[in-house]
Amino acid sequence: MRKKVTIIIPNYNGLKFMEPCFKALRAQSDQNFELLVVDNGSSDGSVEWLKDHQIPSIFLEENTGFSGAVNVGIRESVTPYVILLNNDTEPDPDYVREMVKAIERSPKIFSVSSKMIQLYHKDLMDDAGDMYSVLGWAYQRGVGQKSSGYKKACRVFSACAGAAIYRREVFDKIGGFDEDHFAYLEDIDVGYRAKICGYENWYCPKAVVYHVGSGTSGSKYNSFKVKLAARNNLYLNYKNMPLLQLLFNLLPILAGMAVKYLFFRRIGFASDYVEGVKEGISTLKKTKKVRFQMSRLGNYIRIEGELIFGTFLYVWEFMNRKLKIDRSI
Repeated sequence: MRKKVTIIIPNYNGLKFMEPCFKALRAQSDQNFELLVVDNGSSDGSVEWLKDHQIPSIFLEENTGFSGAVNVGIRESVTPYVILLNNDTEPDPDYVREMVKAIERSPKIFSVSSKMIQLYHKDLMDDAGDMYSVLGWAYQRGVGQKSSGYKKACRVFSACAGAAIYRREVFDKIGGFDEDHFAYLEDIDVGYRAKICGYENWYCPKAVVYHVGSGTSGSKYNSFKVKLAARNNLYLNYKNMPLLQLLFNLLPILAGMAVKYLFFRRIGFASDYVEGVKEGISTLKKTKKVRFQMSRLGNYIRIEGELIFGTFLYVWEFMNRKLKIDRSI
């Protein structure tokens, strides 16, 4: 029976996550998948573990980042679909089956994001699809909310690449993950490019995966992550927005940057954020922008509407979380 999907797991020094992740994959109700690990030059014993367990793997000599690793895996795969799965995840037994069912609903679907639940706090959501806002803020829909919710399938701005399925042939049209991102916001970028071409990104509540979170970087905020995300944020907007859209969104984007600076100054990462912004500005000079086509004007208008909606959704979820915290004090 021909395999429908290849599960690609990028790994960088993630030995401690290997056994629980692969145990969960061995328990899948649908075993009709290929498996491929792309190791990013690990030095923690991951290479030896993968070889000892005879797991199909590609071993890179150095850390090429998330984007570099998954691109290698996507190019190596031959199945119609690919699932990108972080090593610090444990998918439910029906995860693969539900992901394939969801993406096969329509040829217009490029990607499907799973219901990601916090592994160590299973009553809380980690991600119900990624959203983007006119302020230039990307965020995880549902993060910190009760995991008993988010039961309805819906369109999202992009799938969270930590546990998502993609239609492989679309990468031939829009390009793979942008390796200049290295890590962070690369999934927003690839989802954005797909939307420009008229494809859709969806959320599937029946495909459940438990996620440690920050398994590779080690924490929610650190100098590396703050700097890289700040750089990539500028790069993403400039690359995907036509000039007129950039000008239209300039004030909200600048306002979003100002709020982020104040936030990172409060928690001690202001200099990292500023350095990332400076690097992002210098990166714009060599950016290969997505070419604007008048035939896609309707797609750009829909995207702008989603950015505005994403802003209001962020405010609503933020206020909802704050209200819950206030009530618990």
